[in-house]
Amino acid sequence: MLVEIWSDIACPWCYVGKRRFEKALVAFEQRDEVQLLWRSFELDPTAPAERIGDRAARIAEKYGMTVDHARAMEQRMIETAAAEGLDFRFDIARSGSTFDAHRVVHFAQEHGLQDTMKERLLRAHFSEGALVSEHETLVRLAAEVGLREDEMREVLAGDRYAAEVHHDERSAEQLGIRSVPTFVIDRALGVSGAQAPPALLELLRRGWNAGVGQPLVAADDRVA
Repeated sequence: MLVEIWSDIACPWCYVGKRRFEKALVAFEQRDEVQLLWRSFELDPTAPAERIGDRAARIAEKYGMTVDHARAMEQRMIETAAAEGLDFRFDIARSGSTFDAHRVVHFAQEHGLQDTMKERLLRAHFSEGALVSEHETLVRLAAEVGLREDEMREVLAGDRYAAEVHHDERSAEQLGIRSVPTFVIDRALGVSGAQAPPALLELLRRGWNAGVGQPLVAADDRVA
């Protein structure tokens, strides 16, 4: 059974959703029969290499709210993440383009390290204040999970895997995916949003037992 997850590295709900999916997968009776693929999705394809300025102020402007409201949203997100064992550090987080990071995830897939690479990028972005648009940062993180530095530099110096990233994003558009994370089973059954583990477990079981599709369920998860 193929499970594809569309997500972005700069999406806090995507990291929470990853943890919740992992809990569901552990409880899934046919977990050894699941093939997991991470698909690319950029929340902001026009993002610069790095955004400058206060993060809460950017969120406030983006969603038309006060800065205090934006900071309260951040705190709730920190608490939600902590409940999943994640340490979100919005005070040191650096925001920018995630396109090259998605290329790195595709490169890792060829070496059987896609999930490990995805996890490392998420932790670097949300917990360590790393800027995942910086090539040297990506090279370092890739080396930490077992990928070769020279190969990673060669990939980043060119446009390898750019087509794969764009293909994932076109597929998301065709499937009607507008928010992430979105979990899709065999291109037939899907749900979006960082659902609770029991809901994701039920999705897995339905996908395994029925194999009958239903429309993707949208969720309004605000992400920065």
